[in-house]
Amino acid sequence: MVGPPDVEPGCDPERGPQRRCIVTRTQGDRGRMVRFVIGPGGSVVPDLAARLPGRGFWLSARADVLETARTKGAFARAARGPVSVPADLNSVLQAQLARRISDHLGLARRAGQAVAGFAKVREWVQAGGAGLILQASDGSADERRRLLSGAGGVAVAWPLDSAGLGAVFGRDQVVHVAIAPGRLAAALLDEILRLSGLSGRVMCKQAGE
Repeated sequence: MVGPPDVEPGCDPERGPQRRCIVTRTQGDRGRMVRFVIGPGGSVVPDLAARLPGRGFWLSARADVLETARTKGAFARAARGPVSVPADLNSVLQAQLARRISDHLGLARRAGQAVAGFAKVREWVQAGGAGLILQASDGSADERRRLLSGAGGVAVAWPLDSAGLGAVFGRDQVVHVAIAPGRLAAALLDEILRLSGLSGRVMCKQAGE
């Protein structure tokens, strides 16, 4: 019989800062893992916000880990019973994460913590006021290098295309976005790293790398 996922001593299984992946058995920051619950009829349900009721099962946000859990019975063992795992679970997760990235970015924009456009973003970069830089996935690598010239210590990511970024700012297209340091920038980076891991595509690096 498989017991609850292990956690650090003294941590509540659903409230502690660390979670243990039911496949790799390694611990990680819950913000960069994916929680699942068992829904009605025994279906495996993603809980990206980690708020759904019920006992949760955690996975490292990696495509290979998710596929192992889906095909090798890890969910059933953790749930101690039969479960139904959608064949398209990874695609569903990636679509949900892309929406969450757009939602977080929209919150940052409405809070005055995000700006768009090469000139505005460059101004924030030069002033050291950017906690995270986003560039459209279909943007120019040369333009990104010009934008980030002289910058260091800030993460640069490209999770959405120019149309996706533009939709957040009410424009047809946006290529460059800067987010102020703080909670929203950190939440965005967590979502981007989860999407990167599940898609198998590198979507983030440090400026200057």
